[in-house]
Amino acid sequence: MLVAMQNLDLPQPYLVYVGDIADPVYAKTAFGIRDWARDKCVGEFGRDGALRLGMSRLAPAEARARGAKSVVIGVAPIGGAIAPNWIPDLEECLAAGLDIVSGMHRPLSEIVALRDVAEAHGRRLIDVRRPPKNLPIATGRKRQGKRLLTVGSDCALGKKYTALVLAREFVARGLAADFRATGQTGIMIAGAGIPIDAVVSDFVAGAAEVLTPDADPGHWDVIEGQGSLVHPAYAGVSLGLLHGSQPDVLVFCHKVGRTRVYGLTTEFPIPPLREIIDLNLALARRTNPNVRCAGVSLNTSELNDVDAENALREAETHLAMPCADPLRSGRRLNMLVQACLD
Repeated sequence: MLVAMQNLDLPQPYLVYVGDIADPVYAKTAFGIRDWARDKCVGEFGRDGALRLGMSRLAPAEARARGAKSVVIGVAPIGGAIAPNWIPDLEECLAAGLDIVSGMHRPLSEIVALRDVAEAHGRRLIDVRRPPKNLPIATGRKRQGKRLLTVGSDCALGKKYTALVLAREFVARGLAADFRATGQTGIMIAGAGIPIDAVVSDFVAGAAEVLTPDADPGHWDVIEGQGSLVHPAYAGVSLGLLHGSQPDVLVFCHKVGRTRVYGLTTEFPIPPLREIIDLNLALARRTNPNVRCAGVSLNTSELNDVDAENALREAETHLAMPCADPLRSGRRLNMLVQACLD
C-alpha cells in the first residue's frame, strides 16, 4: 500500500502561545515558527513570567481582530502534556474565534474542556503530531535521489535549523531540494512531513522511507534529524530515522558549552564528538555503505562574533572537517554547503 506523507492545511496567520514557559529549550516550536514563518504570525500570547519572542504581545481577541485564524501552542515540555493552567487561556482563544493547532503528544480532543468549548464556538482542534495511517515496515531498499540527514550530540541544539538553512542554500544554488520535516515545528513551518516521534517504534524506519521516496538522481531531500544516538530517552527515534532515511550525507550538530544531555535528572555526559560522529556513521552504513559526514553545524548562539569564530576554528581543527554556524552566513557556511555537495 502506497502511503504519502502528511500535507496539512493549517489556518493562518498564527497567534503563538508560550504558556508560562521561561526556558527557551522548551519553546522550540515558538522560536522555530517565529524565525522561519514570521510572515504567518500576528503576534504572541502568554502568561506573566513567560519568555518573550519579540513579537507583538496580543490578547486572543486582539489577535483575531488583526486577522489571526489560529493559536499555535509553541511550547513542548518533557512528555508533551498541556498544563492545566493553560486551559483557560486556550478556552479564551477558542471563544475569540481561533482554532487551536498543537504539536503535543496528547490529542486536544482528549481534553474535555477544550473539546466542549470548541464545539460551542464552532472551532477546530488540530493535532499536528498524528502520523499517517498504515505506515509500512522498512524495506531497506536503496532509493534513487540524494539524501542529507542532520544528526547531533543531543536534542534541542539546531538540527532543524541546520536542515532548513542547508535546504535553502541548495535551492539558492539552483539545485532541486526539499526540507523534510520530522517534528511538529518543522511540519508547521513546511506544511508537510511526518512526526517521527509519534510513530509506533516498529514503523519509524518505514516512515522515514515514506518521507524520502524515490526521486530524480539530482534531487536532494534534506531531512530534519531528531534526538541523538547518545541520549538515553531519544536514541530509538534517532536510529530509526538514520536507518530509514538512508542518508548519503550526514551533518553533525552540537551546541557550544553543552556537556551533558538535556532534560534528564541523571547525569549523562556527552561523549567526545568524534566518537558520536563515528557511531552515527557506523550505524548509517547498515542501509547506505557509502554514507559520509560532510561537516559540523555548531550552535554558537550564546557567543559573540569573536568567541564564535574561535569556537568554530577550534572545532574545525579538532574534527578535521568544515565547521559552521548555519545562522552566521559567510565563508564558513559556504564551505559547509560545498562539502555537502562534493
